[in-house]
Amino acid sequence: MLKRIGKRAGRLALGVTILSLSLSGCGGGGGKGGAGAQQQVPSLPVMKIESSSTVVAKQYSALLEGVVTVEVRPQVDGTLQEIAVDEGAFVKSGQLLFGIDDRVYREDLKSAVAAQSAAKAALEVAGIEVERLRPLVKNKVVSQIQLKQALANHRSAKASLEQAEAAVQRARINLDYTRIKAPVDGYIGDIPFRIGSLVSNNQAEQLTTLTDVHEMRAYFSMSEIDFVRFKQQFPGSSIEEKLAAVPPVTLLLADGSRYPSEGRLDAVSGQFDRSTASVMFRATFPNADGMLRSGNTGKVSIANRYDNVVQVPQASTADLQDRIFVFKVSEDNSVSRAPITVVGKSNSNYVVSDGLEEGDMIVVSGFSRLPDGTVIDPQPLEEGSPDRKEQHR
Repeated sequence: MLKRIGKRAGRLALGVTILSLSLSGCGGGGGKGGAGAQQQVPSLPVMKIESSSTVVAKQYSALLEGVVTVEVRPQVDGTLQEIAVDEGAFVKSGQLLFGIDDRVYREDLKSAVAAQSAAKAALEVAGIEVERLRPLVKNKVVSQIQLKQALANHRSAKASLEQAEAAVQRARINLDYTRIKAPVDGYIGDIPFRIGSLVSNNQAEQLTTLTDVHEMRAYFSMSEIDFVRFKQQFPGSSIEEKLAAVPPVTLLLADGSRYPSEGRLDAVSGQFDRSTASVMFRATFPNADGMLRSGNTGKVSIANRYDNVVQVPQASTADLQDRIFVFKVSEDNSVSRAPITVVGKSNSNYVVSDGLEEGDMIVVSGFSRLPDGTVIDPQPLEEGSPDRKEQHR
């Protein structure tokens, strides 16, 4: 009997102990877990903003043209009899390009020369008449009126001779126009005409274009904001002085490669384009080997140096509705989204003109779903980290 009572008491004590441990485990674990969930603070990398100097290259799409581009057009009507050059050929100034049938113009010259000879003879006859009448008038054999009439005929004959000489000169010019020659050194463009084509001095289409490409001019547009910054960036009291202060510019070709020779900014348009709110710039590049041709496209890269500016990694920013933001960390380790003004890019950094100051702390990464006011556990980046290296460049 006592043995059975002892077994029951033992089972009861064991049950109470298990229940107590179970309740203790549920209650203690739940309380600890809830408090931990409420107090958990995200650990995020942060960096302290420092000022530095950097060079920012701004690129502008450009169209290339030769320093001289000439439209070769016929000055007289006729049949194209000779094409002395091929498309794409390099020609020297004075070299024959095209020949127009000149038979009509040779005959016109002969006719003009004959008329000139007749005018010379008429002038001689008028002069002889004047010389014949002078002594007769002096001796009062004939009236003064006859001498005056002879003098007038002489003047008329002289004017006719001058007119005939001009006609000869005009005929010679027209004959010369049948031999179309290169006005400058350069490269021949497309030739849409063929031998036998009828050409005219008032036709809409040119025979070809001739481009002098020993130097190339790159034309590009700069926005009004960039133009204001350009004037602020470079010293000088006039645009000419500011252009002279700009360091050599580079040209990026259509495939992204860099043109080996540097160029210079040498001209700015006198007014803005109202439709685009931009102003045209011109940069000139040497092209001694003829690598560049008119019609090429590329990008002109202008380097601007910024001293004592703030830089932030692009990866540490967020874009929203055409604005760029960073996440600032306050003294109590709470974060808030702050807009910044970017003036350019340097490697993988943004160059910031407004919104950040030296000494500010920003979150580097992990902020994609971070609401304002969130308290974080900031983890400063080490000096050797990639973001740190980029910031100091």
